[in-house]
Amino acid sequence: MATMHDVARRAGVSVSTVSYVLTGTRPISAATRDRVLEAMAELGYQPNAMARGLASRRSNIVGLLLPLTGRALGATETAFVTGATEAARQAGYHLMLCPVGPGDTDELQVLATQGLLDGFLVMEVGLTDQRVDLLRTLDSPFVLIGRTADTDGLACVDIDFEQTVEDAVAHLVGLGHQAIAYVNHSSASLAGGYGPAKRTELAFEAALERHGITGVMVPTEDTASGGRAAIRQAREQCPELTGVLVMNENAALGILADLRESGLEVPYDVSVVSMVTSEVVADLASPPLTAMTSPGTALGAAATRVLLDRLTGDAGDPTYTELVPCVLDVRGTSGPARPRTRPTKAAPGRR
Repeated sequence: MATMHDVARRAGVSVSTVSYVLTGTRPISAATRDRVLEAMAELGYQPNAMARGLASRRSNIVGLLLPLTGRALGATETAFVTGATEAARQAGYHLMLCPVGPGDTDELQVLATQGLLDGFLVMEVGLTDQRVDLLRTLDSPFVLIGRTADTDGLACVDIDFEQTVEDAVAHLVGLGHQAIAYVNHSSASLAGGYGPAKRTELAFEAALERHGITGVMVPTEDTASGGRAAIRQAREQCPELTGVLVMNENAALGILADLRESGLEVPYDVSVVSMVTSEVVADLASPPLTAMTSPGTALGAAATRVLLDRLTGDAGDPTYTELVPCVLDVRGTSGPARPRTRPTKAAPGRR
């Protein structure tokens, strides 16, 4: 296996010159650089990634902070990770998944100070988030896939939840639905200030007022049984409902099952629209879910590119916000609201 000394001999330069070509720590003439690179190609030399990282004080590894306590990655979350991983790979970086939640500040401090990671992507962001506060204090490069309440001085790439909710409600209203339930994330997520849960709650209330319709929001756990319980509660609180929004993939499957078991047909009796949903999950449902499809892959890639720009010194304005709405894909769970009719009296002599 060729070594740096072999390359230096073939190119007729010093070992330090080969190192400078690899690390870029000192200016090298174009002719010398070309000679060194040609020698590397001829010898099949593969530079040691760790050595290059030590010389340049970079590891070419970024960390993705994603809390995973007690759960596995769903298809929608996986799309964010996939997009981030591919964008990092194309730029010559690696991505390391770090299961670090908002309260894991001790673990994050170790990650941020040991020099293994060049920067961080932060997912599952709260309106207030201790990870953001700590990374700011440590002056570590980071980009949010999400938004805190105060985004001043932060780089954020996120779903436009306000537009997504408006588009979902407008779809149902356009089909004649005048009473809509929204099945949100859990009560704990809302109480903890989880950004998507809080933003969609406010957006749903605003959309109801804007369209002049009635509705109810029900929080639930991210499980099929949670979805069953949520739709029962929603129907009790709003008996006239004919439309359901849900931003909770596993719960969506429970909602469809409970409606079917209750003798209600989707979409003829109740229409269901799943928000921030992957095409994989939407197609698995029966019938296939009408969904506000998540732009997860694109957002993961966009956030990674913003982070890498900051690592290479092309940061621009320290405050950066990029919002992308979900896109409506109509499948089998939404349709025109069925007119409600009063029960008719039986004709004389008939039962």
